[in-house]
Parts: sequence; structure tokens; C-alpha cells
Amino acid sequence: MNLSPEQSERFSRQILLPEIGEEGQGKLHQARVLLIGVGGLGSPAALYLAAAGVGTIGLVDSDLVELSNLHRQILFTNSDIGKPKAELAAARLKLLDPSVEAIPYNLRLKADNIMPIIKDFDLIIDGSDNFPTRYLVNDACVLAKKTLVHGTFLQFEGQVTIIKPFAGHCYRCLFPDPPPAGSIPSCREAGALGALTGVIGTLMATEALKLILGIGDPLVGRLLRYSALAGSFRETNFFRNQACPLCGENPTIRELIDYDWFCSGNEVK
Repeated sequence: MNLSPEQSERFSRQILLPEIGEEGQGKLHQARVLLIGVGGLGSPAALYLAAAGVGTIGLVDSDLVELSNLHRQILFTNSDIGKPKAELAAARLKLLDPSVEAIPYNLRLKADNIMPIIKDFDLIIDGSDNFPTRYLVNDACVLAKKTLVHGTFLQFEGQVTIIKPFAGHCYRCLFPDPPPAGSIPSCREAGALGALTGVIGTLMATEALKLILGIGDPLVGRLLRYSALAGSFRETNFFRNQACPLCGENPTIRELIDYDWFCSGNEVK
């Protein structure tokens, strides 16, 4: 990629890094990343990916901005209440860098629409807030052999991992089946520290950039947990479960299904 004078100036501090340089900046410009959920995790992740120079960013979210979102969803302002998140997020990224191709998907992912969407992207980032979507995204990425950056948060704790199909664990290796409805509280029920989502979302963006650039040691086969109250990180190694119903030696899941039966309607981003 031949950088324009404006691009050279915009990304000058990144280009100075020997692990990136102009060649790495070109990789970022050519990368296509899909963000699922532009709420607490997706907001900081989207901003830092766009700021880093990722050329194409897809933004999936079917929700409208609510007042209770604003303490953690930093893409939005008070004047955005009642408007579609995906479209607003795309517009905000264009304000940050007009050269970014920001593609809004104002829809909820389902078994019948996820594959046509993810096929056009190199890397998927899941910042969703409900189990039906998490299992659907995991299953789709494994079946399509798409690398997935996964993050979650609740109250004062969050976690990040990378799911690289058949090179490490998948979400089902850790949690084979969705938990019973109501057994795990949602953010609406249990609360969340707003700044925590910034920590986890930024870690997700960092892992995505490492994957695109092919640098460092991405969190493949590792789960990184962060406790805001303790101010500490803890890492756990995981291996691909050979008995996993999705990516194991004898998989029983060969097609996508929806998990709407689980969703209680209380989840928020």
C-alpha cells in the first residue's frame, strides 16, 4: 500500500513501530472486520479499530440507543436516544476517519442470515450480550472457519479469548450447551461498571489488530480474565475438547440453529 501524505501523518506513531511499519499499516487498511454488537464492548473496539486504520468495519446491532446505555456505550450521546445503533456507529467511525468503510447491519443475527454476512469478513469480533447470539456466532465461525475474538463482562469482571477453529478451543469446548433461562443474570439485572467495558473492548481490539498484523501471541487457547475490583488479570489455558459437539473428533452439530427459546428478553448491550 502506498500511503498518502495524510495517512502517513495520521498513522505515523503506529508506523514507527518496527512490528507494523508501512507494510503492516497496509494490512490494516485491507482488513475486513465484523463487529457483532456495538454496545459496551463494541463501542471502544470499533473506535480503536477505525483509529488504527482498519479499512472495512461491519457493525451488527438491531437495537436503538437507550438512556441506560450511555454510561458505557461511548459511541453514542444523549441526542442519539431512540435511534438505531448500527447506523449511528457507522456515522461516528466515518467522522473519526472518512476513509473507513463502515457498513451498518441493522438486524439481529439468525441462523438464516449470519453466513452470508460473515463470509465477506476476515475476522469476527463478538461483543454480544446474550447466549443465543454467542452460541450462534461461535457455531457459524467454526463451520465457516472464521477466527473469532470473543469478550464478555458483568458487574466488575470481564474476559477475552480468541476462537481459532480447530487450532484451539471454541465456545462450546468451554460451555457445551446454553445455561437454563434465568440461571445467569443479565447486565440489566446485575449491573456493570461502565469503565470495565472499555478495558475489555480495548483488549478485544488489541487482539484483533495482533491477528491482522500477525504479531505477538494472540489469546488462542487462552482465556484472559480481568477483575476491576482487584485490579488484576488472570489467565487460564484451554485446549480443544475432543468430545466437543461442534469442533470435536465426532461432531454432532453440522448446521446452524437459533436459540431463541433461551432468550428471556431481558438482555441488553
